[in-house]
Amino acid sequence: MRVLPNDAVGTPLPDSKAELPPVIRRAEVVAFALVALLVICVVVVLYVAKAFFLPVVAAFVVGTMLSPAAGYLERHHIPRAVSAVLLVFGVCAGAAFIVGLISSPLMEWTTKLPELGSRLKDKLHVFDRPLALWQELQNSLGGSDTLSTFQIPKFDWVQPTLEFLSPTFTEFLLFFATLVLFIASWRDLRRALIMNFADHAARLRTLRILNEIEGQLGGYLLTVTMINLGVGAATGIICAVTGMPNPAGLGALAATLNFFPIIGPVAMFVILTVVGVIAFSTLGGAVIAPLAFVGLTFLEGHFVTPAIIGRRLELNALAVFMALAFWTWLWGPMGGFLSSPLLIVALIFKEHLMPVESPQLPPD
Repeated sequence: MRVLPNDAVGTPLPDSKAELPPVIRRAEVVAFALVALLVICVVVVLYVAKAFFLPVVAAFVVGTMLSPAAGYLERHHIPRAVSAVLLVFGVCAGAAFIVGLISSPLMEWTTKLPELGSRLKDKLHVFDRPLALWQELQNSLGGSDTLSTFQIPKFDWVQPTLEFLSPTFTEFLLFFATLVLFIASWRDLRRALIMNFADHAARLRTLRILNEIEGQLGGYLLTVTMINLGVGAATGIICAVTGMPNPAGLGALAATLNFFPIIGPVAMFVILTVVGVIAFSTLGGAVIAPLAFVGLTFLEGHFVTPAIIGRRLELNALAVFMALAFWTWLWGPMGGFLSSPLLIVALIFKEHLMPVESPQLPPD
């Protein structure tokens, strides 16, 4: 009979390197599904309750942007509540001035839509030959004869578009009331958020997050506003030099649309092209102002803005575009305006709550 050595008795078997059972993977899938369902539910709630969440979120974001200015006024012995009212009144006055510059020529052109449409149709006969070739190609491929002449689309979209762009009076009231109260009580809200955590490290992290959000959004608003005002002034000068009608209104419109990344400059280029085609007798004269605007936005987008904003905050172009598309789909034009600030807030939270501790990949 063979006797085992004493040291071999009770020795545990080595760990098996076989794959773990699929229970862990199943738990990960369940966790991912629950997170996905939570995100879908949040998006649905934000979409359905847009009338409430859009003014409130906009007031929080704009109020955070204006908080440094309120702090500056408070340091000069102006009460916080008075500072909030003064800032909101100043923002409303500036917005009303911009709207007045834009609405005056817009109302004038709206009353002349049929006349302008017929004039535009007469000047676009240069495209009759390409459209005829396209029609012949469709007919040769068996397509239907649906494009005999170039037609200007009807203007039935004007009223639904204005209704979509214009928020209700209740949303305006909720936005301004929340904005004033938020700016007036922001210091107390900061203290409450910080003291809500019992751990000293959590309080310090919360303080850093709030300070960075306030500083980044305040600097972003000031910088982008100054850049957009410069773009608007330059656009107005271009329109005045090239003989475009209502250069002040077009400049104000360019400054306003430039708050919307990517989409705003494209829309302004289309507007300048249409106005130029209607105002000038030749196609060459009509495209001078749009092409000059393209050069202006190229310089602003590739040199001016990256040199000023890029040093403090770098935003990936794809991330900016996806955020713009998502928030515009969810909340319309105001969502597009809030897309970049919300992306900045999300990046700040990501940097503080999920810091990168793993070693970085070497450069290419």
